[in-house]
Amino acid sequence: MSAPTTNQKLLDWVAEVAAMTTPDEIIWCDGSKEEYDRLMAEMVETGMAIKLNEEKRPNSYAFNSDPSDVARVESRTYIASVKEEDAGPTNNWIDPNELKETMKGLYKGCMKGRPMYVIPFSMGPIGSPIAKNAIEISDSPYVVVNMHIMARVSTEVLRLIEKEDFFIPCLHSVGKPLAEGEKDSRWPCAPMEDKYIAHFPEENLIWSYGSGYGGNALLGKKCLALRIASAMAGREGWMAEHMLILRFISPEGKKYHVAAAFPSACGKTNLAMLQSTVPGWKVETIGDDIAWMKQGDDGRLYAINPEAGFFGVAPFTSKETNPMAMASLDKDCIYTNVVVTPDLDVWWEDMNIPIEKGTDWLNRPWTPDMTDENGKKIKGAHPNSRFTAPARNCPSICPDWEDPAGVPIDIFVFGGKRTSTVPLVHEAFDFEQGVFMGATASSEPTAAALDLGNVSLRFDPFAMTPFIGYHAGDYMQHWFDMGEKLGDKAPKCFYVNWFQKDENGFIWPGFGENSRVLKWMCDRVDGKVGARETAIGMMPEEGDINLDGLDLSADAWEKLMKVDKDAYKATVADARAYLAKFGDKLPPKMTEQLDKLEARLNA
Repeated sequence: MSAPTTNQKLLDWVAEVAAMTTPDEIIWCDGSKEEYDRLMAEMVETGMAIKLNEEKRPNSYAFNSDPSDVARVESRTYIASVKEEDAGPTNNWIDPNELKETMKGLYKGCMKGRPMYVIPFSMGPIGSPIAKNAIEISDSPYVVVNMHIMARVSTEVLRLIEKEDFFIPCLHSVGKPLAEGEKDSRWPCAPMEDKYIAHFPEENLIWSYGSGYGGNALLGKKCLALRIASAMAGREGWMAEHMLILRFISPEGKKYHVAAAFPSACGKTNLAMLQSTVPGWKVETIGDDIAWMKQGDDGRLYAINPEAGFFGVAPFTSKETNPMAMASLDKDCIYTNVVVTPDLDVWWEDMNIPIEKGTDWLNRPWTPDMTDENGKKIKGAHPNSRFTAPARNCPSICPDWEDPAGVPIDIFVFGGKRTSTVPLVHEAFDFEQGVFMGATASSEPTAAALDLGNVSLRFDPFAMTPFIGYHAGDYMQHWFDMGEKLGDKAPKCFYVNWFQKDENGFIWPGFGENSRVLKWMCDRVDGKVGARETAIGMMPEEGDINLDGLDLSADAWEKLMKVDKDAYKATVADARAYLAKFGDKLPPKMTEQLDKLEARLNA
């Protein structure tokens, strides 16, 4: 088909990629239902996709990946900045010229026997002043259908590119050319040593080769929305963050907007889709993973969810843990590496639904009592199995989630997973301390790592460690710069820890009850309640968080709210050691905040 655009820059790039990769044909995608249905029908016919039970899961499909291609590959993910020092200690750096030579060698003829899809997409509502337009070139129909759900694929994007003469180029190939007459595999990909996920921040360019899975292949996801966008945001004075966005509405109808950053396994999706237990208060979901934020004309910070769908981890998602997520999966979904049941439904571990047998993620017959040679249970779904679901399916989705102007952020929440030391909630004295809290967010090592002895805390600044597209010290400084720019319009900052334990397990019930803590934050924003000053920040006064109906003793509450100065001093020592790795790029304000905290703890 002829190219549906007049933009010469885009036409030249498509021609250049086609000459290098030699596809059988070039298909320009339009984001239509007809396109989605056609590609799905083709993949069902080749055996790549499984059409699920139309009555149970309308318009839904399952895929199984290759065992070598099941997750993000951090060790094969690169930030190829011109200067090595600009990548910093949290990134893998390779010289961009050297990397391009290697990858050009791999790309040469890599699409032979396949179509090349040109996917125009917008991250964020099309035409939003906070959104960005991009093009992904891929030889994977699986990528096209997932991008339909995760981004806004449309020919309207081509009109905007023609007007602005700007787009972010994203090149992807599964890295498996087909010889004449060769039968394709169910999940084509390249061996691990040939997988590359490369970012060239100065050029706003993404090249990915060899993996067909998730964020390695859906280049709007972490590659563009965080790694490239964070570098762009640093240069252009906005923010691209690994944050959920929610709206919390009071019984009087007042709307508060919260953006929260948590490391993995800290309940981020659950909070984004929270069902409030505070009478009269309601949560609406705006985004579960990424927030792009710019200062508005009124000086406040406005956020959009740049994505259009949820790319969630299936295991441990159930009607008990996250009923809103489960309801989002009722139709129009893509499942990857889950169990397919005999009646063509889906299943995964901790879904809390009985199963007798099915086909596992390796496409083998499976029963829940199967064990390996060591007697260990064989899981049916891969631990990183995924669902791709349209955000519009979520019953708690906010009616304004696609407002091009975004929503004004009132509150930033940071957190980590600590079984002791860190109280349930505390508030920063000011925005600068809030940045320090976000930059030193930490979790204890998982049980699997506890046999390593005295392991320090795992620090994960703003839950962004794998996703900062430039030097993490410069990134921290950018947070301070944004605070100066926002001045008294900056959001209030809080730190939470839902995970304190005693001899009976978790002390705080979590899940919907976290809305009680959110309400206290809103009361603080409005100045409705005071707070007591402690060495670590401002904390709730007795009775200001409503505990009615909770099975929580006075001793348990005291433990949740305790500031153990000696334990905190150990955390400060760990933080100081961690931050030292950023060298002279560490913002002086971070050291200043560290010194102030230490002085307060010693007072």
